[in-house]
Amino acid sequence: MLEEERGAMEAGGGGWAEAALEPVRWVRMLCRELGATFVAGVVLVYGLNQGFAGSFFRVASDYYWKDVQRVQPATVQFLSIFFHVPWVLKPLWGVMTDVLPVQGYRRRPYFVFSGMLGMFSTAILAGVGLSVTSAVVCFVGISTAVAIADVTIDACIAKNSIDKPALAPDMQSLCAFSSSLGALIGYATSGMFVHHLGAQGALGVMALPPTMLVFLGFYIYELKMYQHNMKEKVLNKVTVAVKGMVQTIKYPVVWKPSLYMFLSLALSISTHEGQFYWYTNKEPPNPGFSQQFVGMVHAVGAVASMVGVLIYHKNLKDYPFRSILFFAQLLHGASGLLDLTFVLRWNLALGVPDAAFVTLEECVSRVVGRVRLMPMMVLSTKLCPPGAEGTFFALLMCIDSLGMLVAKTGGAFVLRALHVTRTDFSNLWLAVLLRNLLRLSALGAIFLVPTADQTDVLLPQDLLSSGSPVAAAGDEEERLLQLGKLTSRTDDDV
Repeated sequence: MLEEERGAMEAGGGGWAEAALEPVRWVRMLCRELGATFVAGVVLVYGLNQGFAGSFFRVASDYYWKDVQRVQPATVQFLSIFFHVPWVLKPLWGVMTDVLPVQGYRRRPYFVFSGMLGMFSTAILAGVGLSVTSAVVCFVGISTAVAIADVTIDACIAKNSIDKPALAPDMQSLCAFSSSLGALIGYATSGMFVHHLGAQGALGVMALPPTMLVFLGFYIYELKMYQHNMKEKVLNKVTVAVKGMVQTIKYPVVWKPSLYMFLSLALSISTHEGQFYWYTNKEPPNPGFSQQFVGMVHAVGAVASMVGVLIYHKNLKDYPFRSILFFAQLLHGASGLLDLTFVLRWNLALGVPDAAFVTLEECVSRVVGRVRLMPMMVLSTKLCPPGAEGTFFALLMCIDSLGMLVAKTGGAFVLRALHVTRTDFSNLWLAVLLRNLLRLSALGAIFLVPTADQTDVLLPQDLLSSGSPVAAAGDEEERLLQLGKLTSRTDDDV
């Protein structure tokens, strides 16, 4: 039935009305197959908390440190390290959501907690004059709230990807589209709020997303565990969860694609800071872009990111993992030639103005980036064993974060080795060229990616039947307890 409905949606091209109604039918199909509260949860976490709040936060926080705290740029750069710590701790949040249920629920309480933490941190930050140290604590609180909500909804996505593998690409499409749309709204409105309310007042708008998380925690559908025997030691359950992660990652079908994703991200070294200083430098022949123009380019990039989601959803989600990741990585390396052309100023020789060329480059990089990222996310959900979805997906995201950290560190080393400074950009083109070559070198590890389709089940049968050690120790018991709870609820209704 699901395949017939999806086929009908793709075949029914009857003009503008059909095109306008197709997304509505798609969302209705997801609500029916996965649950309306789950779809709402994805939109709230990815669209409101990550997309809108993330982009809004990026602009408002820059002005907060500059105009309210009056902190030096180098100090802000150092302080930002603390804001990313909660994301490195994602496996910890994943373990908590998997093995530490609250009042019989494994997901709902963590949405409520993250929402309360975000509301509390934002209210203090926006309403009280704080020292730098206190402000950092509040920023870390906001970041922790978003990270916990992200891990919790990712666990729900991973579980649904196991239960309904045919819908795994659709779920990632929903996540990516929600995030991109939220980012577009955030970038488009942040400047207006900062102008009218000031940086500190504008941060008060950030209280809305965590407030919605609290409501989500009360209303998202989740079967309650019947708490009959919940006195076993937490330390033992955490130990089982960690052992489960270690044992699962030893499977070749798991560690091979995980290694590829790490290498793909780590070899794409970041030269962003060097390029940013170059294109905002006012001295000719540098482009000297204004702050307003840079923000506008980010907003256009958010639109391009949504186009990338649509391209993947309409045309690429049925391709095998290895094929789509091979061509996506190839395009990732080739698209870097636009950066090289820009840095070498060849665009002027071709008669293309800087503003037009950088907008084109941003659009291409965002589309390619989305097409490259989404099958990786689908692949990650396919590698999560039943009963430990939150823990293991968080581990995979931590591996990805480590890859991006290596990329940033490697880029910093290259920029330093080539003596790219605030005013000397003579060797910046070499850094960009090396970055592009390293991107292409990741294709040498493409054999680590499975040839399976994106709707296939990848985990071996022994992991799916008995589950991971976490599932073997507790998931079967949980299913029995949930069944008992459902039975008791039925008796109560009667």
